[in-house]
Amino acid sequence: MAEQKKSRVMLEKFESQFEHFLFTSRWLMAPVYLGLVFALVALLYKFAKEILDLFTGLATASSGKLIIGVLSLVDVALIMNLLIIVMFSGYENFVSRMGDLHDHEDRPDWMGHIGFSDLKIKLIGSMVAISGIELLKMFMLFSQNDDHVGDRTLIWMVVIHVVFLFSGLFYALMDRLGGKH
Repeated sequence: MAEQKKSRVMLEKFESQFEHFLFTSRWLMAPVYLGLVFALVALLYKFAKEILDLFTGLATASSGKLIIGVLSLVDVALIMNLLIIVMFSGYENFVSRMGDLHDHEDRPDWMGHIGFSDLKIKLIGSMVAISGIELLKMFMLFSQNDDHVGDRTLIWMVVIHVVFLFSGLFYALMDRLGGKH
């Protein structure tokens, strides 16, 4: 009897240590979020390059080229916004709460309130928006008879956009059916 109790105590101690190890392993995600910060820096470089190209060619650019340039800027901004949402909500949901920042005056209202389900909906919504902008850019290039855009490319982009759109609708429907309103 004493042997069984000793064995059970050892097993419970092992289980507790293992659970602490698993819980601590969440910090392995921290470098991933740091990597997303570097991705923001790369996108900022891309944004600066796009805006420089836009302004240097402004005098000779057609309205279509100007619209495509602006859409490219919006595209980069949406992707950067998406990265911010993923970084902050992912870190707070899976690694650690940003306790020192809860009272910060610039803290976005959504921080700390976006759960995993909300994050998926925001992610797919952003993908639909980004896909829509890319599709619009391709339509603009196609209407200008750009040789880089063929019928087949345009059809595939429409198909991919529709897949993203329906994926977003199905995610939202599953979320609603799952009881989260």
